[in-house]
Amino acid sequence: MKNVILFSFLFTILFINCDQSKQCYTDYVDPFIGTGGHGHTFPGATIPFGMVQLSPDTRKTGWDGCAGYHYTDTSVFGFSHTHLSGTGVSDYADILLMPTTGEYQKIFTQTPTLDYSSGFCKSTEKARPGYYSVYLNKSKCKVELSATCRAGMHRYTFVDTQQFGLIVDLHYRDEVLASSLIRINDSTFIGHRHSKQWAENQHLYFAIRTNQPVKEVIVEGDILKSNDTLHHGSEGVKTWFKFNNNPKNQLLVKVGISAVDTDGALNNLDKEIPHWDFNKVKNDADTQWEEALRKIEVAGGSKEERTIFYTALYHTMIAPNIYSDHDRRYRGRDMKIYTAEDFDYYTVFSLWDTYRATHPLLTIIEPERTNDFIKTFLCQYQQGGRLPVWELASNETECMIGYHAVSVINDAWQKGIRSYDEKLALEAMTQAAYHDAFGGKEYRTHGYIPADQENESVSRTLEYAYDDWCIAQMAKGLGEQDIYKEFIVRSQYYKNIFDPVTGFFRPKSNGAFIEPFNPAEVNFHLTEANTWQYNFYFPHDVSGLINLFGNTKAFIDKLDLLFSDSSALTGRQQPDITGLIGQYAHGNEPSHHIAYLFACAGQPWKTQAYVRQIMNDFYTTKPDGLIGNEDCGQMSAWYVLSAAGFYPVCPGSNNYVIGSPIFDKVTFHLNDEKKFIVQTCENSKKHKFISEASFNDNPYHNSYITHDMVRSGGILKFTMSKKANEFFGRNIAHRPVYFINDYLITPVPYISSGENPFFDSITFHIKSKKEGTLIHWHGHGGNIVGNPLEKSGGVVYDDILIEMFATQPEYLPSKTVQVAFTKIPERKQIDLLTNFSSQYSAGGNNALIDFKRGNTNYKTGRWQGYEGEDLVAIITLENIRKIKSLSAGFLQDQQSWIFMPLEVSFYTSVDGKRFTLAGTVKNNIPPDKDIPITKDFLINRLHIHAKYIKVKAKNRRTCPEWHIGSGKKAWLFADEIIVE
Repeated sequence: MKNVILFSFLFTILFINCDQSKQCYTDYVDPFIGTGGHGHTFPGATIPFGMVQLSPDTRKTGWDGCAGYHYTDTSVFGFSHTHLSGTGVSDYADILLMPTTGEYQKIFTQTPTLDYSSGFCKSTEKARPGYYSVYLNKSKCKVELSATCRAGMHRYTFVDTQQFGLIVDLHYRDEVLASSLIRINDSTFIGHRHSKQWAENQHLYFAIRTNQPVKEVIVEGDILKSNDTLHHGSEGVKTWFKFNNNPKNQLLVKVGISAVDTDGALNNLDKEIPHWDFNKVKNDADTQWEEALRKIEVAGGSKEERTIFYTALYHTMIAPNIYSDHDRRYRGRDMKIYTAEDFDYYTVFSLWDTYRATHPLLTIIEPERTNDFIKTFLCQYQQGGRLPVWELASNETECMIGYHAVSVINDAWQKGIRSYDEKLALEAMTQAAYHDAFGGKEYRTHGYIPADQENESVSRTLEYAYDDWCIAQMAKGLGEQDIYKEFIVRSQYYKNIFDPVTGFFRPKSNGAFIEPFNPAEVNFHLTEANTWQYNFYFPHDVSGLINLFGNTKAFIDKLDLLFSDSSALTGRQQPDITGLIGQYAHGNEPSHHIAYLFACAGQPWKTQAYVRQIMNDFYTTKPDGLIGNEDCGQMSAWYVLSAAGFYPVCPGSNNYVIGSPIFDKVTFHLNDEKKFIVQTCENSKKHKFISEASFNDNPYHNSYITHDMVRSGGILKFTMSKKANEFFGRNIAHRPVYFINDYLITPVPYISSGENPFFDSITFHIKSKKEGTLIHWHGHGGNIVGNPLEKSGGVVYDDILIEMFATQPEYLPSKTVQVAFTKIPERKQIDLLTNFSSQYSAGGNNALIDFKRGNTNYKTGRWQGYEGEDLVAIITLENIRKIKSLSAGFLQDQQSWIFMPLEVSFYTSVDGKRFTLAGTVKNNIPPDKDIPITKDFLINRLHIHAKYIKVKAKNRRTCPEWHIGSGKKAWLFADEIIVE
């Protein structure tokens, strides 16, 4: 206990690196904020945008273990050198070290699970920018960590003089494809780790140096001698370094890393930590953070608000990470080695998140680094064929939607950040928009993505449209008129999925809106959200959105309802949807701009009220102080900019919408020594409304500012009040405007009809979204009664294909839409004797006999899912019929825990009471097949008369032992039972 008290006292001694006459902003940073709840951050040592994130590893698995650490844990496995900040998927935790005491046999052979973890007391944990420390109970060791850009430094101080050692674990956490360790001499080791996780082909090289000689390196009982190389395949290398006792009971370890080779790792180590002074590394890291944080200086507010602010600013500078070595070599997207001539190459681009606020913030405080980001993008385009979507360790993870690198490029270009090949950038942007996967081809063909062709069709259509607007703006700026026209047209495709009846953007299939519809339902038609939360995603054409609603009042009424409606969600569970105010969800990115839209409609005082509420309610100084995933800086960037008083509703527009600043003074220090200052008078928690404003002492009436105002410097002053000034920013001339007025399109018409496929006949109506629209349609094949010159539609009696489009005066005509009407040859009904999951209903009880087949993407909603249950169904025909064949279709996607049935049995009956086995089909699809696959379980050449058919598909019940979900319930996905 005395030793614990001693070290607790030692922890209180901090090295202060800034001038004592100045405020140290690093003192306000608390790296533990976000490590609890669902923030998914880590508390360890890193520098701004550094390659190394040296941090404790306390959790190997689970969604809340994505960063390798959770604040509620009290046991640590070790300390690894790479971590992700706030992501929703796990990876990294490379090159794990763990100090130990005792002999090798006690560490390994006596613990079958090789568990060398140690408990620790939370009170001994300390963290600040560039530094982390904790006391390990098992080894009685104080661990201290710090880092440079490409190297980490460990200081271990042991209480006792007994034998101490060091675990070097290259197998920890991820699936290891290969690993190696080479002993250069008694204190230098190099090696390689090739792993697969989120990044499926990650290479990491390392160099380890100790400040005292390693007596022995023991691997599974063998001793690794000098210049020996230890290679392990998928098992990974796990070793124990044994040291002689020393009088100081202290061990220093330096680790350099590289994605290139071991020479790069050694060079990074030698260049960045050529000494053994741990305090210097720690102090230098603190100094770098102080310089970075000082780019935005705040005054006023409470201590808690300053802590939240500077911790948020800190989080915005953890990623992206430098990925090029000290000599500028880097591993490209094609896994080849290149040299960056005049820039730093980066990795970890969480673009679906960070294009919204993180990157716009960095255009202000890190313009040169933003240039390097775009140069990195262009290298990835040239070497890998595409701009990054969600890039990690030179791997494209294909995570999330859109092609938002184009937003980052356009936003930077519009703001004058242009030290790269502009023509190449535009080429790469247009190429990204012609990607066929993820509904890209369907989007271009139909003007929207049909829900039965691609999952998350609503979100993808809306976000593709914004990205296309970004391409159009840059093309226009570069004088490329043809490209501008093409993409400004595409940027309006969001109009093609708007339902004027409900006032929501809805999924469409076969030319019709999908029923039933509930805007609060979370389903696979949207990305980590429901329809409410995506209903205002039009940052580039807010005026067009207002027109779709009918007028400004209707738009405001809808916004009001978003924030005041019940917060109840239906449908599938989505842990990202948190931080609810009505149906507004601040815990995930699609909602982040919405509170600022009131200002676009002339009611900025509502923006001010909601922005203050969000900052007050959803950001705290506690470990669970982030309401959702940090997402590589986006959750924090929203706070930084909002607390400063403005937010980029539409990156690429150069406008920032004014909110409600919480500090007395916020100073942005710009690269050319200019300052942009936001100053408030009479500010407080209750005084959240802007009563009047000035810019450089001139009255200011706009509810927005421009990037030119920021870059030119000046003082934006607000007088705050307890009462809302409903006249500030009210006039149209004073509102932020986001609109499209070139090459306006006519939205596609849509079908309203009965259930399709149909039995006898079906009446359909063709509708448009706007009065004065002319509908043009005609049918191919079959029997139809109706006048193609009439908007109302007609009656269909047979299989038929209808083509339709719409025109408006002075507008471009709509895309042509095809609608297939299918007549079911014979009436039949289905009775399900087992229950399908409500998340995967495929449309309801008749989904298995509706003549609509699912594809290999289960998220399109065409498959009916059974979790851990067999499928048992009885089909009843109109009459006793001669049966020739029976079949049932199933899907396997083992990565999503969906497996083929073990077997499918078919039974027949004439009276519905006595059933006879017609045949059983065994499954022949291996359960470990990696790619999604469909299969029809078929028996044919039958000569059976029956009216009733029973189908029983046997679920394997649980996932196989080798599967990541071993022991958990397996899914059975069925679609279409066919009787011929």
